[in-house]
This record gives sequence, C-alpha cells and structure tokens, in this order.
Amino acid sequence: MKETGLRNAAYGADKFGLKDLKEVHWNLVEAPLYEHAIRNGEATIVAGGALCAETGHHTGRSPKDKHTKVDALTENTVWWDGNRKQSQEHFDNMLADFQAHVKGKTLYAQDLYGGADPQYRIKARVFTEYAWHSLFIRQLLIRPERAELASYVPDMTIIDLPSFKPDAKRHGGREGSDTQVAIDFTRKIVLICGSSYAGEMKKSVFTTLNFYLPAQGVMPMHCSANVSKDGKESALFFGLSGTGKTTLSADPNRVLIGDDETGWSPNGIFNFEGGCYAKTIKFSKEAEPMIWDATNRFGAVLENVVFDPETRVPDYDSDKLTENTRSAYPLDYIPNASRSGMASHPKNIIFLAADAYGVMPPIAKLTPAQAMYHFLSGYTAKVAGTEKGLVGVEPEFSTCFGAPFLPRPPAEYGNLLRDYIAKHNVDVWLVNSGWTGGIYGVGHRMPIKVTRALVTGALDGSLKNAQFRTDKYFGFAVPTAVPGIDTKILNPDQTWADKKAFDETARKLVGLFQKNFAKYEKTVDAEVRAAAPEVRMAAE
Repeated sequence: MKETGLRNAAYGADKFGLKDLKEVHWNLVEAPLYEHAIRNGEATIVAGGALCAETGHHTGRSPKDKHTKVDALTENTVWWDGNRKQSQEHFDNMLADFQAHVKGKTLYAQDLYGGADPQYRIKARVFTEYAWHSLFIRQLLIRPERAELASYVPDMTIIDLPSFKPDAKRHGGREGSDTQVAIDFTRKIVLICGSSYAGEMKKSVFTTLNFYLPAQGVMPMHCSANVSKDGKESALFFGLSGTGKTTLSADPNRVLIGDDETGWSPNGIFNFEGGCYAKTIKFSKEAEPMIWDATNRFGAVLENVVFDPETRVPDYDSDKLTENTRSAYPLDYIPNASRSGMASHPKNIIFLAADAYGVMPPIAKLTPAQAMYHFLSGYTAKVAGTEKGLVGVEPEFSTCFGAPFLPRPPAEYGNLLRDYIAKHNVDVWLVNSGWTGGIYGVGHRMPIKVTRALVTGALDGSLKNAQFRTDKYFGFAVPTAVPGIDTKILNPDQTWADKKAFDETARKLVGLFQKNFAKYEKTVDAEVRAAAPEVRMAAE
C-alpha cells in the first residue's frame, strides 16, 4: 500500500480495519487535492480559482436516511422521536461491508478537530473516496498544526463512500433508498454512503458533539456567532439554511466566530468548525462582498454551481442543478474572522425565521419564556434544495432550529439555553428574514438592508431605546419606529393590500404554532406555555 502525506505512522488506516488499500493520501493540502480531484475527473477549476463539483441527484442532506445505533449508551438517552434506529447487527454488517468495499481503492484521509475550545473539542479522522470531499472537510473543520499530525490519534472516525450502495435488509436502512448515514455514538463511528453531497460529513461531526457536550454542561447550537471588535459583545444567530445566518453573521463591522455550529460553555462561546458553508444562489459581490471574495478564490469548494463551459465563470443566479448551491471555504478567508474561534458570553441572541406566511414583523423582542417557546418551536421555512425532493418554499417547525441534528430530547437543549440566557442576562430577538407584503408567491422577500439595519440596532443596543407595541397575534414586543426603516414594514398588516387576508393568515399561523407545541407542553413550565401566541387575542 502506497501512503503519502503527514500522519501518525503508529495509528494508520489498519487500526480501523481498512486493509489492502491501493493508496492512502494523508492530510493533503489544497494544491495536491486539486490535482487529484482534476486527475480523477471529480471536479473543475472555475474562473476565480475555486474547485467546482457536482453531487448528482443528491443536492442536499437526506435526513430520512440518517440512523443511530441502539445500544446501552443510546437506548435511554437518544430522542427516538426524532432519530431513526439501527440495530447493532445492522451497523456491524455495514461496517464490515465498508471495510471490504475499500480493498484495492485509493482513500484520502484528514485528521481534524471539531471544536475550537481545546477543553471540549473532538478529534475527527475523515476517510473519503473523493479528493474534493477531502478538501471540503479540510476547509470546514479545524486544521491542526502540521507538527501535531505525527502524534494525532482520533476520537471519532468518519468513512465517506459515495460508491457504496446500502442494502436495506442487511444494513437496516430505508427500502429503496440508495443512501444511508449510520452513527455509532459508543464507538464514535460514522458511515456515509450513496451520496456525493459533502455536507453530510460536517453534520455528522455536529451531531456527535450534540450528543456528548450537554452531559458536560455545554450547549451545542445550530447557529452562527460574531463578536464586537473589542471582544466584549458577542451574539448568536439561530436559523436554518436560507434564513440569512451566514450573511448576517459575516458583518464587516464585527469579528466572525463561525457561521453554522457553535458551543456555549462556562468559558464562553466557541466555534465547532474552521470554515464556512455558504449558500450561493443569487448572491452578489455588492450584497455580500466578504463571502464573494472568499468564494471566488483558490481553495474554495463550490457545490452544484453552474458555470460557463468556455470562460468557466460561475453563474450564481442559476438553479439549473439545485437552489442549494454552496461554497465551502476556510474561516481565515474572511478578513475579520476570529483566529481563536472563541469569544465571551453573548449579550444578544437572534432567532431567524424565514416566515413564508409574511405576517411576522421584521424584528421582535422576546421575554425569556417566549425565547424558550420560540427556540423549541424553531419556526422557519425550508428553502428549495436544502433537502432532496423539496421544491419551492414550505413552512417548517424545526425543534431548536436544528431538529435533524438533535440526538437528545429537545427539552435538554431548551433548558440548557434558558439557564445560560438567565445566568448571563441575554437579550433575545426574533427576526423575520422571510416575506412581507403577502404570503410566499404574493409578497416579496424582506430586504436584506432592512434586516441588517435592525440586527445592527439590536446588537449595538440602540433598539432597546425604541418604543414597543405588543403584537396582537404573537404577544411579543415590536418596535413602533426605527430610524431609517419604513414604519409600514414594522407593521406587517400595513404591507398587505388585503387586510382580511392578513388577519386570516396570521390566525392560521398562530394555530400552527399551537398545534406544533402541543408535544412539548408536558416538558415545560406554565410560564413557557403561557408564552404561546393566542388566537383569542387576535380576535379582539
């Protein structure tokens, strides 16, 4: 077996049962990974210098194909209402078949960290079939110093094999599905097969941290984070793909901590990753200059971005392959990104909801009880392409703004967050980055300039001085006037031509909130239950 690159020679692929391989390329950096990817026919260099690859018919995550192994550790700790079970036998079959499948193949290995805080990080070794997948995960996780690799011993191992097709009967997956993600929390093993969508790898690390950190009193969060330049005022941004999490946290006037996955410990907040995974559909240099520059350069990885076959200039407006076009790049491609990935306890939390009904105000201030209610509700809109088979936009309640990544019961995360909010006196805001002037298909997307201005006001403290009204549908506090913002936008009903339709739509959404929250009512106290939107108030 041929091996190249820096590695711990005493802890190689054979330690994981990967034997009789043709080649293993360890911890390769950008340039050689480019060479391998191009030589293998996996990807293309586009104008600007990024490496561009297509993922086939899997252009997003496959949450229905994610399975967790049931054993003594997980049986009574995993939230099985939100996680699919896999037996010990099925997982062991899958692992043995993975080990057999790679014989005679070339693999790429990266030794990385998940978590910027050394006290809580996990060492993740990732074996990939594709060179571009190796580059992707190298850019997305935290890269150890090259000198550390000689003694690196992993805590968890991920094997990513797009060419392996699962067998439902033998591996315990869904009948008829060509992909599967299997997680063994006890042995810290993740097996990914049948999908070329690279995002499955990073989410597997996030899911693993989501399982282990709460037991250590650390809150793992599907959110981005930034901090003021003096390091005193950090903020968290919750929201699913397409809500503006990456865009809003990449503020040129603040320091970026991370754009997707964050931990909150007794030490403060810390990034789980070493890179960013930004949606690129219809983005521009004018609107997002820092993300644009980070995307259009050597070392960035583009997923499913269409480009001119002759000039190779990317067409970021095209959704020919998917609306879920992506760019992966290291955090240090952002000029104002934190080099430590750590910051003080947050002063503000932003919940981003892309309201497809167009009835929520652009910003509202939440009480602590309302904060827990809306955190557990996780209202947003799924955007086309984020998941396989999704077309258009549809409303979604995603628990804790990240249901697919929660191994433990939601109340565990909700209570942890509530405790941290109370302990550190954090202000919580709900921001509608979705629609105004009508429901999706009738109204229009909230202007990014409006959202950014309101978020800036929340973070710098100026919005606290505004006068507030109580929203008659949702009960939260909404500013009545903000300098530079059209007052009509602050009052969603005034942006609708049909006031009766607005009232009916708002009532409908209130009902959806209540219906969704019914499953949590027994796990929360009376104060949180009372924070629910009230149809009775809407009828006044």
